[in-house]
Amino acid sequence: MSVPLQGSLFAGDEGAPPSLGSLAGLRRTPLAHGAWVDVLPAWCGGADKLFQRLARGVPWHAERRTMYDRMVDVPRLLKFYGEGERLPDPIIGAARDALSRHYAAELGEPFRTAGLCYYRDGRDSVAWHGDRIGRGATEDTMVAILSVGAARPLLLRPRGGGPIVRHALGHGDLIVMGGSCQRTWEHAVPKISRAIGPRISIQFRPRGVS
Repeated sequence: MSVPLQGSLFAGDEGAPPSLGSLAGLRRTPLAHGAWVDVLPAWCGGADKLFQRLARGVPWHAERRTMYDRMVDVPRLLKFYGEGERLPDPIIGAARDALSRHYAAELGEPFRTAGLCYYRDGRDSVAWHGDRIGRGATEDTMVAILSVGAARPLLLRPRGGGPIVRHALGHGDLIVMGGSCQRTWEHAVPKISRAIGPRISIQFRPRGVS
């Protein structure tokens, strides 16, 4: 069941223009096998306004993929912005640049692309996976995700199974997965049976990682 987006509990967020805070508040959690995650709640102020802009202004499309010898609908809407492609909102470019500056010494290169996923309701999801197409299969890298809209759980677990790490992300929250995370861990956004509002995730990646 689809429900309207409800505003953030942070005072003044609903309807406020999008803006970025400082990245100094990022908090790192080491994971097993050389992986880690950095998390910063409410990095993007005015995230509900950004959600509305993206929901209306991005040319979303549905995809079908082969799974278990049959074609199935991808349970979310998608839009990918490659290098040099005009982004749908200036705040996305500002976020990518800020992340590139912050992680320059550690990553050694800028974030280049922006992939957007639109989870319309609790039936939309993404299965367990790591970003292991391209360089992410063999090299340590980073994937940064900015979430706007209703909070949804992002789950992480060691590749092959193990204890699950859970983060609820929405309303401008930021998570950065680094170290060996894409090779040695998996992440997922599970389906939710109860009514929940829509969410858009914005994934920033370096060149050659998808």
